[in-house]
Amino acid sequence: MAASQPYTGDTDLIVIGGGPAGCAAAHMAASVGMRSVLIEPDTLCRNLYRIPAVNNVLGGCTSGPELADAITTELKSTGLCSIELGRRATEIRTFDDHVTVTLDTGVCLAAPYAIVATGVGPLQPRDVPWITAPSDLALPPLWEAEPDDAEGRTLFVLGGDRPIGTFLRACPAIDTRLLVAYPEVDDYKIEEIRDDPRVTLLPIEHVTLHSSEGLPTTAETVSREGGRQTVTADAVYLSIGNAPTAPSGDLIRGADGYCLPADQHPRAIVAGDLRSARFQRITTAMGSGSEAALHAYYAARELLARD
Repeated sequence: MAASQPYTGDTDLIVIGGGPAGCAAAHMAASVGMRSVLIEPDTLCRNLYRIPAVNNVLGGCTSGPELADAITTELKSTGLCSIELGRRATEIRTFDDHVTVTLDTGVCLAAPYAIVATGVGPLQPRDVPWITAPSDLALPPLWEAEPDDAEGRTLFVLGGDRPIGTFLRACPAIDTRLLVAYPEVDDYKIEEIRDDPRVTLLPIEHVTLHSSEGLPTTAETVSREGGRQTVTADAVYLSIGNAPTAPSGDLIRGADGYCLPADQHPRAIVAGDLRSARFQRITTAMGSGSEAALHAYYAARELLARD
C-alpha cells in the first residue's frame, strides 16, 4: 500500500503486545537508542504470572512471576519506551515509509516500523474437530489449575500441549492422575511427560464430552485403532493449544492463522508466539523480540544511508 504522505512523528517503533517478546523488543530498541510505544491491553507479561515454574531461562529465575517481575522492572527503567496499558491494537496498516496502528480508543499511532507480538489465546473444545462437546462449554486450561485442584484427584486432560509438563514440574510431589487424551498432531509434544508415573497417555482419534450438572465428568474416546472407551474423571482441563491473536489489517496470515515473518510487509515485523506453534517458548519469544527490534534498527539505518 502506498503512503499518501511521509511519516513525520517522533516515535521510531510501535510494539504491539506486552508479553516476553514485546517487552524484549522494546528493551532492545531502547538499548540502541530507538524510541518506542508499547501497546498492551492487560498487564506486562500477564501470562508469566500464571506459570509457577520455569526451567529453560537464563538469569536464575525459577518461576514465571519472578521472571515477569525482572522483565517489567528492566523495561520500566528505560526512558525511551512509552508503555500504554489498557489499550488494544485493533488494526495495523502498512505504507511505503511508515505503519499506522489504530487502538480501541480510536487513536491512530504512526511510526516507521511496528513489531507485532500479540501471541496466542487458548483454544476451546468447539475450536478443534477431534472434540465433540456442548457448543457453549468453556473449560479451563491446565496451567490455571491449583495444586488443591489436583491433589488426590483424577484429571482428564484434553490435548498434549506442553503446559502439561510445566504443571507437573511445578507440582513434583502432588498425588494426582492425569489422563491425557491427545490427537496425532500432538505426538511430538508428549515426549517430556511420557515417563511421569502420574500420566496415562491416551492416543485418540476423537473424544465426546458429556455433562453432569453443567460440568463434564465422563467422556467417550475413540482410539486411533477404532476402539471405544469410557473415561471418568473428577475434572476436565484443556491443553489443546492456542490460536493466534493478531490484529486485523495488513498482516498476512497462513491457513492456520499464524503470521510467518517472511510473508509480511517490510515495515511490519512479527515476533514471538504469533510466528508459529512450534516455537512457543519463553526464551524463543524473547529472542525473536530482540531480533525484531534489531531488524527495525538496521533497516532504518540502511534507509537513511540511501537517502
